[in-house]
Amino acid sequence: MLFVAITFVLILALVLGAYWTFVLRLDESDDAALRKRLRPERTTTSAKSQKLLRPMEQLSRVGQLNAVLGQMGRVAEPLQRNITQAGLSFTVATLLLSAGCLALGTYLVVKLLTFNTLMGIGAGIMAWFIPFMYVNYMKNKRLRKFEEQFPEAIDLIGRALRAGHAFTTGLAMAAEEIPKPVGEEFQLLYDRQNFGMQMPDAMKAFAARIPLIDARFFVTAVLTQRETGGNLGEVLDNLASVIRDRFRVKRQVRVLTAHGRITGWILAAMPPGLAAVMMVVSPQHMKMLINDPLGVQMIVGALVLQIIGTLIIRKLVDIPY
Repeated sequence: MLFVAITFVLILALVLGAYWTFVLRLDESDDAALRKRLRPERTTTSAKSQKLLRPMEQLSRVGQLNAVLGQMGRVAEPLQRNITQAGLSFTVATLLLSAGCLALGTYLVVKLLTFNTLMGIGAGIMAWFIPFMYVNYMKNKRLRKFEEQFPEAIDLIGRALRAGHAFTTGLAMAAEEIPKPVGEEFQLLYDRQNFGMQMPDAMKAFAARIPLIDARFFVTAVLTQRETGGNLGEVLDNLASVIRDRFRVKRQVRVLTAHGRITGWILAAMPPGLAAVMMVVSPQHMKMLINDPLGVQMIVGALVLQIIGTLIIRKLVDIPY
């Protein structure tokens, strides 16, 4: 009797154990996997959102150098912002490397031609700023083109609103219809809000990327209308008219100050041009000036005064409007 009871318990335990191992445990694992898929971890979602909404801009394609430049925020961030606003595709490391190579090459050339270390260092320092001046020139050129195209984009968005479309649809139409650089900026604005960024944050990022007062007017008008209501189409029409008037006044100011700007550039270019002519016409006099220590000091002083005078002239002819 006891043997029969023990056998029954063992068989029952074996059956229940097999049922739990091959049926219940698999169902529980499937349920756990399903719950995990339905409720993903916050860290993963946050990381993906950060990657979609605010992608990290690479300061260099070399990992270690990118980390070093990332720690130099006060130096790297303004350079990266200027490169982005200029619409250029190279990195901050490429810009710094180009400036260093140009400065070193200029120093070596001047040193070999004049056999003067001080003049080579001065020429190298001046050559160092050439890549940054190029980035600044491309930035200003792109912003001027953006300022010229911006009223047309605002008019297009206003017409889309009056036709019954949503504001986001108007952004997409401006991104497709308006050429660069306005089109690509509106495309980025549309993509950011489409991928989940809040519209106020996307609009503020748009104003930060475009350092123009017209872009700030546009962002302020849109955000104010979203909070208080009103006819956004009419507001955008008035804004486009104001921007066109400002642009017309800006062109008039540039015409009226053209004489002063040309005079300033001529005065700034006259001493270097005269030195180049003297090197061709009378090289023995220039060699005497270069080889004599007092002449070298005079050249350095002239370069310093030339730079200061150029900056003063530029400040005088640069009229804010």
